[in-house]
Amino acid sequence: MKNHGGNRELIYVHANEVNHYVLTHGISFYEFYHAFPNLTNILLLRHQFDLGTVNLHTLFEYANEETIGRLVEDDIYSYGDFCWVDFEDEEGLDLLEGYEIAELLYLSHMKHHLRMPFYRKLNNHFVYLSQDDGYYSKTYFRSFRDFYVMLGDVIAQRINEIKGEKPFLFGRKKRKALPRVPLEVLLPLSDKMKEGLVISMEYAVQTRAQIEIPFWMIGDFHDMDEMHEEYKSISGTPTDGKMVYDRKMQEWKVLIQ
Repeated sequence: MKNHGGNRELIYVHANEVNHYVLTHGISFYEFYHAFPNLTNILLLRHQFDLGTVNLHTLFEYANEETIGRLVEDDIYSYGDFCWVDFEDEEGLDLLEGYEIAELLYLSHMKHHLRMPFYRKLNNHFVYLSQDDGYYSKTYFRSFRDFYVMLGDVIAQRINEIKGEKPFLFGRKKRKALPRVPLEVLLPLSDKMKEGLVISMEYAVQTRAQIEIPFWMIGDFHDMDEMHEEYKSISGTPTDGKMVYDRKMQEWKVLIQ
């Protein structure tokens, strides 16, 4: 397997709204957490984190508000599999039935659900199932609005990072960081995301007036090496649209071809 886990130049999303999950490539746990900084308790189903606390009822370890900061900064890509579900408090863990624990084990092993993986006792909003974090992730969202919030945050942070928002003339004041792409701007892309969409930071164009980020419909992929090969073949063809940030108006819009 090629190491695409650290790829910063594209984001692939394939959304399955019926089953509440999204397959992604190019989005790491660090970036996911940046979008949801109030996330404090996560039940670690598969991991290599050394500071987890054991819940004696489920025998799973968990990270809480005291340790999650260390987890976020850890080299999660090196874990291999990294799977977790958020939860509200430890009392909820102690109420889980045997079949629910079995479902969580199945989730982390097969990276697929037996039934919708949202548990009243946990009050969880997410299930995060990744392989070589950033290379392949399957994330369940109780509310799909959260997916758009996360994606909008990641796109803005990525452009801030890759382009550096560098001044055009030496000595000029550094430009302000881009704001998150609003949910309402991304919603028109929902049908394209159901087909598989690749968003290219590599071919983003920055001028004094605006920033343009192209995207292509690319199809349904589970093998992200194959997705990269397809991306190489289509990246020279006309785009299916672009995300545009207008510097003067300080707002995002999506143009669909």
